[in-house]
Amino acid sequence: MLKGYPRLSETFIAQELLALQQRGFGLRLISLRHPTDRKRHPVHDEITAPVCYLPEYLYQEALRVLAGWWHARRLPGYRAAWRAFLKDLRRDLTPNRVRRFGQACVLAAELPAEVERLYAHFLHTPASVARYTSLLRGLPWSVSAHAKDIWTIPDWEKREKLAEADWLVTCTAYGARHLRDLAPEPGRVTLLYHGLDLTRFAAPAPQETGAPPHDGSAPDRRVRLLSVGRLVEKKGYDDLLPALAALPDSLHWDLTHVGGGPLAEKLKAQAATLGLGARIAWRGPLAQEEILALYRQSDLFVLASRIARSGDRDGLPNVLMEAQSQGLACLATAVAAIPELIEDGVSGALVPPGDPAGLAAALAALIADPARRARLGRAGQARVRGEFDMKRGIDTLDSLFRAGGANTLAGSL
Repeated sequence: MLKGYPRLSETFIAQELLALQQRGFGLRLISLRHPTDRKRHPVHDEITAPVCYLPEYLYQEALRVLAGWWHARRLPGYRAAWRAFLKDLRRDLTPNRVRRFGQACVLAAELPAEVERLYAHFLHTPASVARYTSLLRGLPWSVSAHAKDIWTIPDWEKREKLAEADWLVTCTAYGARHLRDLAPEPGRVTLLYHGLDLTRFAAPAPQETGAPPHDGSAPDRRVRLLSVGRLVEKKGYDDLLPALAALPDSLHWDLTHVGGGPLAEKLKAQAATLGLGARIAWRGPLAQEEILALYRQSDLFVLASRIARSGDRDGLPNVLMEAQSQGLACLATAVAAIPELIEDGVSGALVPPGDPAGLAAALAALIADPARRARLGRAGQARVRGEFDMKRGIDTLDSLFRAGGANTLAGSL
């Protein structure tokens, strides 16, 4: 069960899905929304599981929703599901809550009989649909929790889902501690780093060059900065822009940004106001092979994540692991689970979140010091390749699914 599929920003889901497919699991993908990205990653084309799109808005497929409800109301689990839905609705009186129950009725009516388990990726809305469907159909269910879905839903909802799901996996120790405090049995929560498919992120070949190092001291020695992330509040781009504007005029640099998002126009206007328009290339969403090429062409990766006013925050951004896998030095903020990957001064550099002045000072120091960037890049690469290979996580998922006897899953990894 996914909120949307496929999505460029969710490569960690696609790589896990393909890995389970390769291990012989029969998968069906259930998406609550149709895709909005214009591009696809190559891994999406390797996934052969059928995809079912539930009604995104109930009124748009009213006859399908009515038929699903008519079938669902005759199922033995309907009363239990209806009671759970009404209890939730009293505490969350929103159209979204009604939509999730309607989608569950459709899914319960249409799900093939051979499906043995439901698996929801994300603890918020996909897990709600999985929970109601499991009650309707009498199927076991489990869930993977990540970042926004952990921190933007109320504790009562997390507690009740943790009490009913067979197990939950989550991708950071930071999130695991929080969820174990809420779980009736802490052992139901398993830490599972996504890691990287290192066959897709092979180490780049060493480059022999007699050119002077990029230290920002002249236009032909400009430092190429790269940032990959959605243009949303929690990514902190409105902190990064003033930090860039505060860099000394004597430093030569440019920034390439990859990703889309609702704040795109606002941030571009902020960059123009700060006089940065000519130094930033806004590339928009790109496919994985295009981003990989940028990692290899850049000198320093920067990500200024912070906790948004809504409570939304990153987990452990995959883009940091991707950048480090290519030996690219990373400058990030010490927020959420990022320190689980980057040890400040050893495998990268960290600054406090929400501190443009501190970020500017760190940027200036790293731009001017190519030897330090190279050292941090090598250490980060060694850490990712030694400790964040995705195979470990897939082995854990494989064991969890087989322990439950599930060979045919509805959902996505």
